[in-house]
Amino acid sequence: MSKYRKALPLLNGGVFLTDGGLETTLVFHQGVELPFFAAFPLITSEAGRAQLNAYFTPYLELASRKRVGFILDTPTWRASPDWGEKLGFSPAMIETANRLSVEFLVELRDAYAGKVEPMVINGAIGPRGDGYRVEGRMTVAEARHYHGLQMRAFARSEADMVSAVTLNYVDEAVGIVRAAQDCDMPVAISFTVETDGRLPSGEVLREAIETVDRVTGNYPQYFMINCAHPEHFEDVLEQGAWLGRIRGVRANSSTKSHAELDAATEIDIGDPVNLGARYGALRGKLRNLQVLGGCCGTDHRHLAAISDACLAA
Repeated sequence: MSKYRKALPLLNGGVFLTDGGLETTLVFHQGVELPFFAAFPLITSEAGRAQLNAYFTPYLELASRKRVGFILDTPTWRASPDWGEKLGFSPAMIETANRLSVEFLVELRDAYAGKVEPMVINGAIGPRGDGYRVEGRMTVAEARHYHGLQMRAFARSEADMVSAVTLNYVDEAVGIVRAAQDCDMPVAISFTVETDGRLPSGEVLREAIETVDRVTGNYPQYFMINCAHPEHFEDVLEQGAWLGRIRGVRANSSTKSHAELDAATEIDIGDPVNLGARYGALRGKLRNLQVLGGCCGTDHRHLAAISDACLAA
């Protein structure tokens, strides 16, 4: 049974940390092979779970020292039918991987009970295609059907909520929200943007958020921005009620474009202190910014700098 599904604690205020760039950390820092950048197969072996446990530990220790909440994301960004098929996972095996991912996080949460409170277990959903490019664009109905498998798996688990991250066009986001509504699951929607602050589809960030809210009756619990450096989107955060709907940022460490990152053979960790300062500045524009995390290229050092800057402010 979910601990917080009916009343997410972050909606009552407070700061919540997340982890950083799971896949980039495993690949570039730990030398783990992740075909198709998929981390979810690790959950199916004892050795893989040990790697994930070692990955999450520094972040949980940081949250314990800072006395803030934590949002534990399942390693399931790629755990959907199309990506699973490429990796030899049937739909049934994909469903099992999503369930096992939640069970793994429940064990982590229990291990840190009393040290990190509250801890929200979040089912992570990624785009059907590549997060950096709009591929195989779906209708809302198609997206609702495609992402339903993961959504149902999380609904039957102890997950408290679901976050769909690195989304790059509106129709897929709306379809995911529809799937969440079908399962009565709390959901957060996170868009990625290019260096001009627009979604890879060319859609304007403000219009994307306002459209999802309008057509779904404001169903998402909140919105986030991820997989982009703050300098790519801070200038488009103009005044408006829509800014209050953004509660989370999971930025990249690098200021490079998506195309440049896609072609990179080495990790670009950027400047953790500068990234932290930019998060601190973002809190001046995003009055409800609570969920502080990282994406590609970030690790626990970046989260330490981000928490230092934001909690001091």
